[in-house]
Amino acid sequence: MSEIKSFDFLVLGAGPGGYVAAIRASQLGLKTAIIEAEHVGGVCLNWGCIPSKSIITQAKKYSHIPDLEKLGLKIDTAGLNYEKVYEKSRAAAEKLSKGVSFLLKKNNITLIKGYGKLVNRNQIQVDDKEIVEGKKILIATGSRPKEIPVFPFDEGRILSSTGILKLKKLPSNLIILGGGAIGVEFAYIMNTFGVKVHIVEMLDRILPFTDKDIAGEVVKIFKKRKIEISTSTKALSTEKKGTSIMLTIEKAGKRSVLEGDALLVAVGRTPNTVNIGLDSVGIRTDRDFIPVGDYYETAVKGLYAIGDVINTPQLAHLASKEGEIAVEHILGRRIHEKSVPPAEVPYAVYCEPQVGGFGITEDEGKGKEIKTALFPYRGAGKAVAQEEVNGMVKIIYDSGTQEILGAHICGAEATELIHELLLAKHSELLLEDISGMIHAHPTLSETVMEAVRAGEGWAIHI
Repeated sequence: MSEIKSFDFLVLGAGPGGYVAAIRASQLGLKTAIIEAEHVGGVCLNWGCIPSKSIITQAKKYSHIPDLEKLGLKIDTAGLNYEKVYEKSRAAAEKLSKGVSFLLKKNNITLIKGYGKLVNRNQIQVDDKEIVEGKKILIATGSRPKEIPVFPFDEGRILSSTGILKLKKLPSNLIILGGGAIGVEFAYIMNTFGVKVHIVEMLDRILPFTDKDIAGEVVKIFKKRKIEISTSTKALSTEKKGTSIMLTIEKAGKRSVLEGDALLVAVGRTPNTVNIGLDSVGIRTDRDFIPVGDYYETAVKGLYAIGDVINTPQLAHLASKEGEIAVEHILGRRIHEKSVPPAEVPYAVYCEPQVGGFGITEDEGKGKEIKTALFPYRGAGKAVAQEEVNGMVKIIYDSGTQEILGAHICGAEATELIHELLLAKHSELLLEDISGMIHAHPTLSETVMEAVRAGEGWAIHI
């Protein structure tokens, strides 16, 4: 057995939660090491957020071909080679993975390659060989696509969210099981490139986490693009028939069969908490999640857990923030910040039109003293000028105090625009603080200003 290496802070997992926490710890003077079995950057950077957004960018460029043809250009799309789209997505992921490796090196963080398992509250064994020691340990092992026993992934005809990112050739007909963010994003991508798409969702609408009006906008636009959507529908079984996949579904007691070239199963993600040594430190999971308290500390003092392994929204940006809070607590800094307030966690969906939001929806506000404010994109000069008039800004606020309780946007650059309202929420600003602030014209951010003014009863452009 080699000599045990000792550190102030050990991080298990180099995804967006783990590597950000490691960098912050090193910045604050802790001798830090990070253990990673695969690639730095985790699923988000390598097989999730980044490559999927690269593909979405190519899809958006491709979608503008009809607009260019209106200018008299003749474009032959027969030569589309989807493998080139795949290659661009891999190049983006690899570039950023190398960037994270550089940041770890720049911040004097020791990167230990291998599979890590907890031995005790202060030690991790790597590949059943080397043992490393840390005064404090952070678990950030992330998650993997949730697999349903009756729909086992073969990454050929039954695809996970990772498998679909590895495609080099487009299917002609894709069934998507799950109408959440991943399902909706890939529905947009595939439909844009000419694939016939059918979304099957068990709940009564797609994007169930967002406001019903916002989800309704996406449905309306998707249906115009000939994307089929079956909600309140159960998927029962699959059968492989020739080169096709047959999916048996049930809606309102009636069964039918859908046929496709491939089935994307996008029904959530499973925490990577098995076989990482939790038993050796006395931690029991709850539905595979690690229970944590304030500052994301587990029941074992000095042992923290963040990101997809704990029962908070499985979002890369939230994992990063949770890691920062844990590190700050270890050093006794900013101890007032015990966790991220759920109402201030933004979500983002990168279909077209984009969707972004935070806080409560109108349905969640029922029974409370709330009001809503709406402004359609078609009322903004910039949206009309750039021919992106689909969408709206919706704000939910306290009818008495005018406190912003939630905001949801569907439309061009929604994932960027939402942060003006989130900053207002975080800073405890009221509607009047935004409505009286000058916004440049013409900009899409005027939709936010006008929505706030609509709440006050004096929107100008509607």
